Amino acid sequence: MEEVNISIPEGFLLLGFSDRPLLEIILFIFVSIFYVLTLLGNATIMLVSHLDVRLHTPMYFFLTNLSFLDITFTTSIVPQLLVNLWGPEKTISHAGCVVQFYISHWLGGTECVLLAVMSYDRYVAICQPLHYTIIMNSWVCWGLASTAWLGGLSTSLLGSTLTVLLPLCGHNHIDHFFCEMPLIMQLACVDTSLNEVEMYVASFIFVVLPLGLILVSYSQIARAVLRIKSTEGRHKAFNTCSSHLVVVFLFYGSIIFMYLQPAKSSSHEQGKFVALFYTVVTPMLNPLIYTLRNKDVKGALKQLVVGSGCGPEKKQGVIFEV
Repeated sequence: MEEVNISIPEGFLLLGFSDRPLLEIILFIFVSIFYVLTLLGNATIMLVSHLDVRLHTPMYFFLTNLSFLDITFTTSIVPQLLVNLWGPEKTISHAGCVVQFYISHWLGGTECVLLAVMSYDRYVAICQPLHYTIIMNSWVCWGLASTAWLGGLSTSLLGSTLTVLLPLCGHNHIDHFFCEMPLIMQLACVDTSLNEVEMYVASFIFVVLPLGLILVSYSQIARAVLRIKSTEGRHKAFNTCSSHLVVVFLFYGSIIFMYLQPAKSSSHEQGKFVALFYTVVTPMLNPLIYTLRNKDVKGALKQLVVGSGCGPEKKQGVIFEV
């Protein structure tokens, strides 16, 4: 048998956009701006959801989880990206690369489940409004949120660990701007069939199934909305789902384009920009999507800015102005 020369590289070279120096300068400016807006926007959502008692509802509890996830996810990638865009040094340490794809894998799986949980919350709010507070009690909310976080963590620990164990034989060039598990697998000099099977199974469980649950939830919501006779009632029901639908479209649209594109160089270059979109732009857009048409959040923000404090009474029932 031929002996394989196995070695662990000290670091990886992230090629990213290094073949376009002018583009790197432009991207550095825009990524820096988007990153600051991401931190401010999501931190603001978390702050007002905590301070204003009127926002102590399941919908804002899950939205707070999503905001924290966005901050964590973008922070695991963007600082290293900015360093690589700023200067000629394009390297990342082996440990840093491992941590990066562990975290990105974890949070990616968590967001898929969390978006499905949020769609179920909207289903209960519209289709079973009289039982909403009973069904979506605090224990259920904490259980669903924990399931999302622990589920994402479990698939990351399994898939990422299997990837870490692959012998790379000294290869260390990654044609991307951050460490992704499939790209690390391409550097291996052994058969990766087991890793690919695990990745496909995990993709089905954490991408296809949650998306299916989201589609089922919204099909039931659509049926319920069509049975509402008043125009105002339909408008309120639509508003409670529109923001979440936009976020789902942005997130899953990016994933589908990223992982179902043909394996050719031009598509790979497009994939970098799509990855840039869901790692930098989408986390910045989520707070805007959930606040621009949200009267409750805008009211809480106004009270926070003018320092008038939170309202004395807690709003009961389902909040429709999302």
